[in-house]
Amino acid sequence: MHKSICLIPAKGCSTRLPRKNLLPLEGMPLVSKTIEKAIYSELFDVVCVSTEDEEIASVASSCGADVPFIRPMYLSRDPSTIIDVMLHALSQYNDKGIKFDKICVLLPTSPFVTINDIILANEQFDENPSNALISVCATNFPPYNAWELDDDCMLRSCFPDSPFRFTKATECPKTYRSNGAILIANVEILQKERSYRTRPLRPYVMPTERSIDIDTSMDYEFAKFLSNHLRHNQ
Repeated sequence: MHKSICLIPAKGCSTRLPRKNLLPLEGMPLVSKTIEKAIYSELFDVVCVSTEDEEIASVASSCGADVPFIRPMYLSRDPSTIIDVMLHALSQYNDKGIKFDKICVLLPTSPFVTINDIILANEQFDENPSNALISVCATNFPPYNAWELDDDCMLRSCFPDSPFRFTKATECPKTYRSNGAILIANVEILQKERSYRTRPLRPYVMPTERSIDIDTSMDYEFAKFLSNHLRHNQ
Protein backbone atom coordinates (compact mmCIF):
# COMPACT_ATOMS: atom_id res chain seq x y z
CA MET A 1 0.00 0.00 0.00
CA HIS A 2 1.36 3.39 -0.96
CA LYS A 3 1.99 5.67 1.97
CA SER A 4 0.75 9.25 2.01
CA ILE A 5 1.59 12.02 4.45
CA CYS A 6 -0.32 15.18 5.23
CA LEU A 7 2.14 17.86 6.29
CA ILE A 8 0.84 20.88 8.22
CA PRO A 9 3.51 23.61 8.50
CA ALA A 10 2.82 25.80 11.53
CA LYS A 11 5.58 28.13 12.58
CA GLY A 12 5.35 30.12 15.78
CA CYS A 13 7.43 33.12 14.74
CA SER A 14 5.10 34.61 12.13
CA THR A 15 5.93 38.30 11.66
CA ARG A 16 2.97 40.18 10.15
CA LEU A 17 0.45 38.45 12.41
CA PRO A 18 2.20 37.11 15.53
CA ARG A 19 1.45 33.47 16.41
CA LYS A 20 -1.26 33.34 13.78
CA ASN A 21 -1.38 29.54 13.68
CA LEU A 22 -2.73 29.47 17.25
CA LEU A 23 -5.37 32.15 16.74
CA PRO A 24 -8.88 30.90 17.58
CA LEU A 25 -11.63 30.56 15.00
CA GLU A 26 -14.95 28.97 15.85
CA GLY A 27 -13.54 28.08 19.27
CA MET A 28 -10.45 26.24 18.01
CA PRO A 29 -6.87 27.26 17.18
CA LEU A 30 -6.33 27.42 13.42
CA VAL A 31 -3.79 24.61 13.54
CA SER A 32 -6.25 22.39 15.43
CA LYS A 33 -8.98 22.93 12.83
CA THR A 34 -6.60 21.87 10.05
CA ILE A 35 -5.44 18.77 11.93
CA GLU A 36 -9.05 17.79 12.55
CA LYS A 37 -9.96 18.05 8.86
CA ALA A 38 -6.89 16.06 7.79
CA ILE A 39 -7.66 13.26 10.26
CA TYR A 40 -11.40 13.17 9.48
CA SER A 41 -10.68 12.90 5.75
CA GLU A 42 -9.22 9.43 6.46
CA LEU A 43 -6.85 9.84 3.50
CA PHE A 44 -3.44 9.87 5.12
CA ASP A 45 -1.18 7.32 6.76
CA VAL A 46 0.42 10.15 8.76
CA VAL A 47 -0.76 13.64 9.69
CA CYS A 48 2.37 15.54 10.70
CA VAL A 49 2.80 19.06 12.05
CA SER A 50 6.15 20.69 11.32
CA THR A 51 6.97 23.51 13.74
CA GLU A 52 9.82 25.10 15.64
CA ASP A 53 7.44 26.12 18.44
CA GLU A 54 6.97 23.98 21.56
CA GLU A 55 3.47 25.32 22.30
CA ILE A 56 2.26 24.58 18.79
CA ALA A 57 3.85 21.15 19.00
CA SER A 58 1.97 20.47 22.25
CA VAL A 59 -1.36 21.63 20.80
CA ALA A 60 -0.80 19.55 17.67
CA SER A 61 0.00 16.42 19.66
CA SER A 62 -3.11 16.85 21.81
CA CYS A 63 -5.19 16.97 18.59
CA GLY A 64 -3.81 13.67 17.37
CA ALA A 65 -1.13 14.88 14.96
CA ASP A 66 2.30 13.32 14.71
CA VAL A 67 5.04 15.70 15.89
CA PRO A 68 8.17 13.55 15.67
CA PHE A 69 10.60 16.47 15.51
CA ILE A 70 11.01 20.14 16.33
CA ARG A 71 12.28 21.67 13.13
CA PRO A 72 15.31 24.00 13.01
CA MET A 73 14.59 27.69 13.47
CA TYR A 74 16.05 28.59 10.06
CA LEU A 75 13.17 26.76 8.37
CA SER A 76 10.75 29.26 9.91
CA ARG A 77 12.55 32.31 8.56
CA ASP A 78 13.27 33.76 5.15
CA PRO A 79 14.64 32.72 2.73
CA SER A 80 13.44 29.20 3.58
CA THR A 81 10.48 28.07 1.51
CA ILE A 82 7.68 25.53 1.77
CA ILE A 83 9.84 23.23 -0.38
CA ASP A 84 12.56 23.32 2.27
CA VAL A 85 10.02 22.46 4.97
CA MET A 86 8.62 19.58 2.91
CA LEU A 87 12.03 18.12 2.12
CA HIS A 88 13.11 18.42 5.75
CA ALA A 89 10.05 16.53 7.00
CA LEU A 90 10.45 13.80 4.40
CA SER A 91 14.12 13.46 5.36
CA GLN A 92 13.21 13.08 9.04
CA TYR A 93 10.88 10.19 8.27
CA ASN A 94 13.31 8.69 5.75
CA ASP A 95 15.94 8.52 8.50
CA LYS A 96 13.49 6.28 10.39
CA GLY A 97 12.99 4.08 7.34
CA ILE A 98 9.56 5.53 6.56
CA LYS A 99 9.00 6.54 2.95
CA PHE A 100 6.02 8.17 1.29
CA ASP A 101 4.77 8.27 -2.28
CA LYS A 102 2.57 11.34 -1.87
CA ILE A 103 2.73 14.45 0.30
CA CYS A 104 -0.22 16.78 0.85
CA VAL A 105 0.41 20.17 2.47
CA LEU A 106 -2.43 21.93 4.28
CA LEU A 107 -1.95 25.39 5.78
CA PRO A 108 -3.69 26.35 9.05
CA THR A 109 -4.12 29.88 7.70
CA SER A 110 -6.63 28.63 5.09
CA PRO A 111 -9.48 27.83 7.51
CA PHE A 112 -12.32 27.60 5.00
CA VAL A 113 -10.98 24.60 3.15
CA THR A 114 -13.47 21.79 3.64
CA ILE A 115 -12.89 18.09 4.18
CA ASN A 116 -14.57 17.58 0.82
CA ASP A 117 -12.00 19.93 -0.79
CA ILE A 118 -9.21 17.80 0.64
CA ILE A 119 -10.83 14.58 -0.60
CA LEU A 120 -11.61 15.88 -4.09
CA ALA A 121 -8.16 17.42 -4.54
CA ASN A 122 -6.53 14.11 -3.61
CA GLU A 123 -8.84 12.20 -5.94
CA GLN A 124 -7.89 14.52 -8.81
CA PHE A 125 -4.20 14.08 -8.05
CA ASP A 126 -4.51 10.29 -7.79
CA GLU A 127 -6.04 10.15 -11.27
CA ASN A 128 -2.61 11.10 -12.63
CA PRO A 129 -0.01 11.40 -9.85
CA SER A 130 2.84 12.36 -12.18
CA ASN A 131 3.87 15.61 -10.53
CA ALA A 132 1.81 18.02 -8.44
CA LEU A 133 -1.52 19.71 -7.82
CA ILE A 134 -2.19 23.08 -6.22
CA SER A 135 -5.42 24.75 -5.19
CA VAL A 136 -6.29 27.94 -7.06
CA CYS A 137 -9.08 30.47 -7.31
CA ALA A 138 -10.03 32.93 -10.03
CA THR A 139 -8.29 36.32 -9.88
CA ASN A 140 -10.44 39.36 -9.18
CA PHE A 141 -8.34 41.55 -11.45
CA PRO A 142 -6.71 40.37 -14.69
CA PRO A 143 -2.93 40.73 -14.53
CA TYR A 144 -2.58 41.72 -18.18
CA ASN A 145 -3.45 45.37 -17.58
CA ALA A 146 -1.63 45.76 -14.27
CA TRP A 147 0.83 48.61 -13.78
CA GLU A 148 4.17 48.92 -12.03
CA LEU A 149 6.38 51.90 -11.16
CA ASP A 150 9.58 52.48 -13.12
CA ASP A 151 12.78 53.99 -11.73
CA ASP A 152 11.29 57.50 -12.10
CA CYS A 153 8.14 56.47 -10.20
CA MET A 154 6.09 56.64 -13.37
CA LEU A 155 3.53 54.02 -14.38
CA ARG A 156 4.42 51.39 -16.94
CA SER A 157 2.66 48.23 -18.04
CA CYS A 158 3.70 45.03 -16.28
CA PHE A 159 3.09 43.13 -19.53
CA PRO A 160 3.76 45.58 -22.37
CA ASP A 161 3.77 42.83 -25.00
CA SER A 162 0.46 41.30 -23.98
CA PRO A 163 -2.36 41.72 -26.52
CA PHE A 164 -4.74 42.13 -23.55
CA ARG A 165 -2.90 45.00 -21.81
CA PHE A 166 -5.62 47.54 -22.71
CA THR A 167 -8.54 45.09 -22.75
CA LYS A 168 -11.49 45.51 -20.39
CA ALA A 169 -11.36 43.14 -17.44
CA THR A 170 -14.58 41.43 -18.51
CA GLU A 171 -13.06 40.61 -21.89
CA CYS A 172 -9.68 39.29 -20.71
CA PRO A 173 -9.01 35.54 -20.50
CA LYS A 174 -9.86 34.07 -17.13
CA THR A 175 -6.81 33.77 -14.90
CA TYR A 176 -6.16 32.00 -11.60
CA ARG A 177 -3.91 32.44 -8.60
CA SER A 178 -2.63 29.98 -6.06
CA ASN A 179 -4.67 30.37 -2.88
CA GLY A 180 -2.15 28.54 -0.70
CA ALA A 181 -4.68 26.10 0.72
CA ILE A 182 -3.73 22.69 -0.72
CA LEU A 183 -0.55 21.38 -2.29
CA ILE A 184 -0.12 17.74 -3.29
CA ALA A 185 3.09 16.41 -4.77
CA ASN A 186 4.72 13.21 -5.94
CA VAL A 187 7.48 12.67 -3.40
CA GLU A 188 9.97 11.11 -5.79
CA ILE A 189 9.74 14.01 -8.24
CA LEU A 190 9.74 16.59 -5.44
CA GLN A 191 12.96 15.21 -4.00
CA LYS A 192 14.59 14.97 -7.41
CA GLU A 193 13.58 18.40 -8.74
CA ARG A 194 13.42 20.17 -5.35
CA SER A 195 10.35 21.90 -6.74
CA TYR A 196 6.67 21.20 -7.34
CA ARG A 197 6.32 23.79 -10.10
CA THR A 198 7.60 21.63 -12.94
CA ARG A 199 4.89 20.70 -15.41
CA PRO A 200 2.43 19.08 -15.46
CA LEU A 201 0.95 21.09 -12.60
CA ARG A 202 -2.72 20.34 -12.06
CA PRO A 203 -5.27 22.79 -10.57
CA TYR A 204 -7.90 22.23 -7.94
CA VAL A 205 -10.24 25.19 -8.41
CA MET A 206 -11.85 26.66 -5.29
CA PRO A 207 -14.31 29.53 -4.89
CA THR A 208 -13.02 32.87 -3.62
CA GLU A 209 -14.97 32.63 -0.34
CA ARG A 210 -13.06 29.47 0.63
CA SER A 211 -9.71 30.88 -0.51
CA ILE A 212 -8.99 33.27 2.35
CA ASP A 213 -5.39 33.11 3.55
CA ILE A 214 -4.91 34.66 6.99
CA ASP A 215 -1.67 36.65 6.98
CA THR A 216 -2.63 39.99 8.55
CA SER A 217 -4.91 41.18 11.34
CA MET A 218 -7.36 42.40 8.70
CA ASP A 219 -7.45 38.92 7.14
CA TYR A 220 -8.16 37.46 10.56
CA GLU A 221 -10.96 39.92 11.33
CA PHE A 222 -12.55 39.19 7.97
CA ALA A 223 -12.25 35.45 8.57
CA LYS A 224 -14.08 35.84 11.90
CA PHE A 225 -16.78 37.94 10.21
CA LEU A 226 -17.20 35.42 7.40
CA SER A 227 -17.29 32.49 9.81
CA ASN A 228 -20.00 34.19 11.86
CA HIS A 229 -21.96 35.08 8.73
CA LEU A 230 -21.83 31.54 7.41
CA ARG A 231 -22.79 30.05 10.75
CA HIS A 232 -25.90 32.26 10.98
CA ASN A 233 -26.96 31.55 7.41
CA GLN A 234 -26.74 27.79 7.43
